[in-house]
Formats: sequence, structure tokens, C-alpha cells
Amino acid sequence: MRSIREDEDMTEEAADGEYLVISRGQWDADKSPEEIQQAIDAFYAWHERLVADGKARPGQRLARAGRRASRDGILDGPFAEAKEVIGGYWFFYAASLDEAAELAARNPCVACGLSFDVRPIEPERASAYRPGNETPRAGGA
Repeated sequence: MRSIREDEDMTEEAADGEYLVISRGQWDADKSPEEIQQAIDAFYAWHERLVADGKARPGQRLARAGRRASRDGILDGPFAEAKEVIGGYWFFYAASLDEAAELAARNPCVACGLSFDVRPIEPERASAYRPGNETPRAGGA
């Protein structure tokens, strides 16, 4: 497991930046439907407060169906894990990546097994001359 700071660069600490939050995982198998519904209801109330306070904006749940478009064509196959694991997305407004992650950690659904990836929104256009998520790591790692 990598440290929190290992992959960070200057763009991840943008002041008052926007952060994409990706819902991951599945509900704990030992939770009852009632417990899960309580967490879902608490999530919607929590998220509505964040939106009202200007700290978040809505996203959406993701449907199970999907396709992958690549140079090999349009496929439905090698990403089955993503369809099962990624449940939805929304956005936070925060002064730092740490603040956005702390907001995500307060999501009531954490108690029932879900986790949340928090990623800064890159405000600049992509460039082949500046390292980004798509840039291969040195040494192929």
C-alpha cells in the first residue's frame, strides 16, 4: 500500500479545488437490508447538507451496463470488476485533497463497507509534455 504522499504533486493541493469522489465496493455481507437502507438514507441527508452548504455538488449512481471503447473496438468484457465495484460519483469543493478525503470519510455508507476514492479535478488541459495519469512510469512500473 502506498503512502498518502507518495503520488501527490502540486495539482493535488489546489486551493478551493474541485474533487471527484468515486463510490467503491459492495455492502458488507453481514448487514441487513434495514441497516443498509439506514446508511443510504443517512447518506442522502448528509449529501444534501453538503450541497446546501456549497461543499458538494450532485453526481449520479452508475448503472450496471457499460462498454469500453479502445483501439481494439467496443468491448463489454475485461472491466467486469469495475461495473461491480464502482457504484457512483459526485463532487466535493475543498481547500485541499486532505480536506476532501476527510469529508468522504464522514460518508455514512463507510460503516456498511463502501469506500471512496477522492481525486482532484485537473483544471489544465492534457499535454504530452507534462506528466499526467496517462504517462507511463519510468521503468514500466
